This record gives sequence, structure tokens and C-alpha cells, in this order.
Amino acid sequence: QVQLVESGGGLVQPGGSLRLSCAASGSISMYTMGWYRQAPGKEREWVARISSGSGRSTDYADSVKGRFTISRDNAKNTVYLQMNSLKPEDTAVYYCNRQPPYIITWGQGTQVTVSS
Repeated sequence: QVQLVESGGGLVQPGGSLRLSCAASGSISMYTMGWYRQAPGKEREWVARISSGSGRSTDYADSVKGRFTISRDNAKNTVYLQMNSLKPEDTAVYYCNRQPPYIITWGQGTQVTVSS
């Protein structure tokens, strides 16, 4: 089974930007991929998805639409999440994975903290 490793998180001030990466241990070009996040005390929620192959189709949760951009590089088996205009409510652990019902083993995630 493909393993997923997220990276790129950190501490950023409100209004700042971060770029998250999700590196897979094998090819993911044939999969629709997504980013998810889990804030303290809350359930994990879906953030964004990108279609398989060239990733021509993307979709976003209303809470991040216009601020976040998902992309993929199949040659590197990597999915990215560019996050701009970050808000304190974006603070969470961010994960990538396939879309339900094809969820595979979750990675460790990467912590994003938005605070002044």
C-alpha cells in the first residue's frame, strides 16, 4: 500500500502563507487526492481535492475557497497545498489521502499554526 508523508507545516502569522507537500511512496497519478485537516477537539474535515492524471479538476471547502490551491506533480508522486491569507481558524494538523471510500492509512500529518 502506498504510504503518505506530509511536510511543510509551521508557525505563521495571520495573513501569511505556507506550502504543504504530500509525498507518496509509489505512484498516485491514477488517484483523486485530497487534503484534510483536524483542529484540536474537532473531527477531521475535508479541505480540497484534485482529480487524477493531470489534475484538471479541483474542488475546495467553502472555508478555504479563494485562499488555498491544490496541485500535483505525478513525476514526483507529490501533492501540494498552497495556503495563502491564513487565518487563526486554519490552525490544524493537515493530512493528505485518497478520497472516500478509498481512504488508505493516514500519514502523521503536518502541524499548521496560525498565530500572532
